[in-house]
Order: sequence, then structure tokens, then C-alpha cells
Amino acid sequence: MDALIRAIEGDQIRKDIPEFRPGDTVRVHVRVVEGGKERTQIFEGVVMKIRGSGMGKSFTVRRIASGGVGVERIFPFNSPAVKKVEVIRKGKVRRAKLYYIRNIRGKLRIKERRD
Repeated sequence: MDALIRAIEGDQIRKDIPEFRPGDTVRVHVRVVEGGKERTQIFEGVVMKIRGSGMGKSFTVRRIASGGVGVERIFPFNSPAVKKVEVIRKGKVRRAKLYYIRNIRGKLRIKERRD
């Protein structure tokens, strides 16, 4: 049964999203509908984690907003609201889930990955 579900999901999964990992800085273009108008909002930050697989796969992006307040947003990979994802910088980290960046005050320093 699981193989059948995976086969059906395979046709539905988006292939236009680039490959990225936790620690990378990404710029996510999100479609926002306010009233009858639609616009694109850009959310730029560090990928904290990637979870799930198939249609349920999602990633969490964290950025520091005005006033030094941290903002985290979860984006499903297959959401129609996500127009485009750009990888700005590739980061070198040793963890799959970067929960520790929540406790960092000031500038977040992640080394650049060269591959």
C-alpha cells in the first residue's frame, strides 16, 4: 500500500525547488492574498530544519526581524503559496536541526560551504 501511495505522490511533487540543506540562507517568494489582491512577499533567512518526505515535506526558515525579534516560518515544499526558493548562501553546519540558533544573540555566524 505504501508503495502505491509513493508512486501516486511522485507525480504530484514539485521539481522546481532547488536543493538546499539546513544552514543555508534562502529567499522564499510567498504568494500572499489580501482581500482581492495578490502580491509576492519575500522571506529571507537561515534554514533551521527540513522534515518529512514526499508530499508532507516541509522546511523551517528563521530570520531576525526589526527590534531583534526572531521570526520562524514553516513552508511546505509542495505548497502553491511558495512561488520560488532562491539559495543565497550555502552554510556549513554539523547538525540536521539547528535549534541552537534560537539562543544566539547578535549576528549568526555560519561558515560558508564550498562544494
